[in-house]
Order: sequence, then structure tokens, then C-alpha cells
Amino acid sequence: MFGRADRDRRSRRPILAWLGFVLMVLSFVWLQFLPPILRRQAVNSPATDEPFALVVLDPGHGGQDSGTMKAGILEKELALDVAHRAERLLQERGFATLLTRNDDTYVSLAGRAAIANEQSHCIFISIHFDDAARPAATGVETYYAAHQTSSNPMRVLSWLLFLHRTAFEPPNAESQSLASVIQEALVTHTQAMDRGTTPQQFFVIANVRHPAVLVEGGFLTNAEEMNKLATGDYREQIAEAISDGVVRYREMLREQRTPLAINLPGG
Repeated sequence: MFGRADRDRRSRRPILAWLGFVLMVLSFVWLQFLPPILRRQAVNSPATDEPFALVVLDPGHGGQDSGTMKAGILEKELALDVAHRAERLLQERGFATLLTRNDDTYVSLAGRAAIANEQSHCIFISIHFDDAARPAATGVETYYAAHQTSSNPMRVLSWLLFLHRTAFEPPNAESQSLASVIQEALVTHTQAMDRGTTPQQFFVIANVRHPAVLVEGGFLTNAEEMNKLATGDYREQIAEAISDGVVRYREMLREQRTPLAINLPGG
């Protein structure tokens, strides 16, 4: 009798495993398709011949997710402030902008990526501030995803880590270029230590189908850098750097689209 009971339990294990797998897939599908119901309409970018006209700014964290907290300074508040400043500067330069959050609300990583993916001809910039175990760690850094998701409607399967095969996606040179120009502008404007650009498969940029980067504007665990970040002037410098980087990136794309003039003999 006990042997039969053991066999019954063993026979049920594969069924339970498959049920668990199905529930996990369904939960990811729910996360993928629920956000469009909750978020705003797609932005109507102005008609233009430019490579892109819309910049999606993503202030990190928000709501119950404060991010790094040091001496009463919250990463989520710094990120939102810099995003609003960058939004103003970009609009002054003729860009349309869209924020993934306009206030202290929580937006999931999937929701942030989905907001960008429902736009056309845009770039995506996620704004964060860093922390480290070493108080001496300092500087600015910009991340890009070496491989980004395609627009395949089955991309939800890539959320299952063991099915995510980024090696089959082509390297994203556009995001790397965007990261480079923004990083250069950050160092120029802030005079902070240049930590360079780094490929990293952060969900919020790896799952965006447009050129996408994640900016780390300094370390809240570094006392000197935290004091700078607490000032509006320094945050304005970071916003100016983001704006200048976007303009430089658009100029690079313009140059790539302009055919070279070749003078042939006798022409």
C-alpha cells in the first residue's frame, strides 16, 4: 500500500511541475499585457524628417521603491528632478518628450519598457544614481544592453531567464553609440570621474526595442558626490549633459544618412 502511494506521488510530480511552469508563463503574459490598460496613450510625435523626435525619459524607482537612500536623500526624488529638468531642456530644443512617471508613483520595469515600446522612432534614457560598498567609489557611468529584445510578440518568453538567448540577437550598436555620447557629455558637464560605458543586460533597457541607455549620475554613498547631488545646480548640469548627448546622437544619425559627395574626374 505504501509503495503504491509513493508511486502516485512520483507520478504527480511532473504534472505539478508543468502546472507551475504554465502559471509562471501566464503571470509573465499578464504583466506584459496589463500595463497598456493602465498607462497613457502613445505620444503623437511631430511630423519630421529627423531620425527621431521623441525622447522617453525614465526616472528610476518611485512610489514604494525609493532606490538608494542616504542622509535623507532619496534616489527616486533625484531621478525625477533630473528627468523634469532634462525634459524642459529637450523641449526647448524641439524634442517631444515622454516620462514613464511624472510624479512619485511606482511603475514596474515591464511597464517602463512597454511605454517605450509602444512609441515609434524614439530613444529611451533611464536615470539612476549609484551606491557602493566602498564610500570612496565615485563617478558617472552609462549602461547599454549589448543585446536588446526584438519586437516579436513572443518576447514574453525571454523573461524566463533560462529561455532568454541574447546571443541570437544582434549587438545593438545604436544603444552603444547613444551611451557613448551621453557619457562624454556627463563627464564634460560635471567633471566627475569617467567610469565609461558598460554593456549590461538590465531589464529596463534590454527589453526596449529602441536605442536605450541607463545613466548612473553619481554615488550617493560618496559623501562629496552626495553633497553635489543635493544641489539644484549640479542636477541641472546632469540634465544639460543628457540633453547635449541626445542632440549629439541625433547629429551622428544625420551624418550617417547624408551621402558622401564624390567628385569624379571630368564631372
